[in-house]
Amino acid sequence: MNQTKYIFVTGGVTSSLGKGIIAASLAKLLQGRGYRTTIQKFDPYINVDPGTLNPYEHGECYVTDDGAETDLDLGHYERFLNVPTSQANNVTTGRVYLSVIEKERRGEFLGKTVQVVPHITNEIKDRMQLLGKSGDYDIVITEIGGTVGDIESLPYIESVRQLVWELGENNGIVIHLTLVPYLAAAGELKTKPTQHSVKTLMESGIKADILVCRTEHELSQELRQKLALFCNVKKEAVIQSIDASTIYEVPNLMLEEGLDVVALKKLDLPKKASPDLKNWNTFLKRLKSPKQTVNIGLVGKYVEMQDCYKSILEAFIHAGAANETKVNVISIHSEHINAENVEEKLGTLDGVLVAPGFGERGIEGKIEAVRFVRENNIPFFGICLGMQMSVIEYSRNILGYKEANSTEMNDKTPHPVVNLMEEQKNVTDKGGTMRLGAWKCDIKPDTLAYKIYGEKTISERHRHRYEYNNKYADELQKAGLKASGVNPDTGLVEIVELENHPFFIGVQYHPEYKSTVANPHPIFVNFVAAAVNAHKK
Repeated sequence: MNQTKYIFVTGGVTSSLGKGIIAASLAKLLQGRGYRTTIQKFDPYINVDPGTLNPYEHGECYVTDDGAETDLDLGHYERFLNVPTSQANNVTTGRVYLSVIEKERRGEFLGKTVQVVPHITNEIKDRMQLLGKSGDYDIVITEIGGTVGDIESLPYIESVRQLVWELGENNGIVIHLTLVPYLAAAGELKTKPTQHSVKTLMESGIKADILVCRTEHELSQELRQKLALFCNVKKEAVIQSIDASTIYEVPNLMLEEGLDVVALKKLDLPKKASPDLKNWNTFLKRLKSPKQTVNIGLVGKYVEMQDCYKSILEAFIHAGAANETKVNVISIHSEHINAENVEEKLGTLDGVLVAPGFGERGIEGKIEAVRFVRENNIPFFGICLGMQMSVIEYSRNILGYKEANSTEMNDKTPHPVVNLMEEQKNVTDKGGTMRLGAWKCDIKPDTLAYKIYGEKTISERHRHRYEYNNKYADELQKAGLKASGVNPDTGLVEIVELENHPFFIGVQYHPEYKSTVANPHPIFVNFVAAAVNAHKK
């Protein structure tokens, strides 16, 4: 293909309809037909990236190999496509305006008045085409965050209008995702919200080429005809997206509806072979027909909002399917764990994951959870802060340093077993200044980590400021907490583990970010296997 084709996905009626899942599902089908496909997300908030956002505000902050702190939808893109994303795959209004203002300060606009049109819209269009111009992709799918009609989304909608016009016939199309609600009192589905949403889009100069309608009930042929007529689309381009038991069913549902076929027809591209979903459907079959069930506790401080741990929850789905096991993840708030109730909360579980996080709140509960599972031989997996808690717990209860802590929680601790990295000590800006992205780790032979990975050197993604303090490495090692993975460049410890335990591992990095349907992460797979063994006992 000489020219990259573009698909824009907008949303109407309400937020949280699943634009990211529809975009990822369509990309999966196009990829299955042999097209090199990628997805990007444009977010209308003014933060430069989600890295400084409270997880309660925006859910998980997803990190790419190149160190970009991005929207959690990029996690869906990677999990579906098994292709890494990058800084270019997520753009916010804040980043767009920051770039334009920096250009203005450098005098790049030759003294002209800087305006939303054309300067902001030109910046957006440039970024929308960045991946397309790389030559690596045949089709670029761009998800526009927010809902049509929002003030924040207007520059993006205008940029899409201009770009579709500039690209020319059959080179850019718009998919509009809307809600067709069911009114129980009337006993029928209502199309009016969708009609209004499409009208709002048209007032911005954009005609939807395909309608994807979220619904709880099947759309009748009459209803599809009505939507086609009043929304100015072909009947074949009215696609039903009915509620599914798992997001991983959606590619198959979109295949049945012919979303990929309609999109290719609009883009004047050949259908090629039918999508190869054999491996995908094998995963789906194992996911829906487990042979056993395990209960794994997720000890965290943001458990009220499941999106805060989205990648972890999805990694458990992948690992569960690999083990033909249903993983019941039981969320446990670390603030509510103490020495008196820890047995009641964790005693019946088959495994415990202590989750990542920032700040002092809920820390003592996490430390208590680590102590309990260590002493009672319950499989343990600590991620980032969870790994640091295992180091603090071991220092307190085995080395006898009762005041051992991280300087993140107590900068006056006499035993800072977790400490601020040297290069972080003079950092004042919070955004994008952590240790981010892919870093190497050398794994020692004859360890649990080596058994899990089967490789001497791995690469994993990071997002943290504080590290295992190497001043305590010898003491901890002699006492039994082994450092089995070390960064070759910095000498900093990446993995800790216990030898005489069914499964006890803590990692400084975030393995959940790299787990996909095609490649479930090996630590999660082995952790679930250990939980299965614990359950059988």
